Amino acid sequence: QVQLVESGGGLVQAGGSLRLSCAASRSIFSFNAMGWYRQAPGKQREVVATIVTSGNTNYTDSVKGRFTISRDNAKNTVYLQMNSLKPEDTAVYYCNAFHRAYTYWGRGTQVTVPS
Repeated sequence: QVQLVESGGGLVQAGGSLRLSCAASRSIFSFNAMGWYRQAPGKQREVVATIVTSGNTNYTDSVKGRFTISRDNAKNTVYLQMNSLKPEDTAVYYCNAFHRAYTYWGRGTQVTVPS
């Protein structure tokens, strides 16, 4: 079992930055993949960014060049640096981990960018 706890969300003006953190309850070194997803009101949850064991990353088109996912294995933590935030980035952001055929989710952290 793996617990994931997100932090770092909040209210920020358009153009601002936030850094989300996802702390895992155990070592993430061997996790197949970790990622950030988001869900806006009335919309389906969507993938934002993922990072695999090799360090390779992928981003949804709408955040490319603005968001950066990274992982610190020593701290069992994954980060999402979000720059140039837009109102359409407003959502609950969830941390995700995929390990040995199991998928784990955090409870989410709210990010609000007023228009």
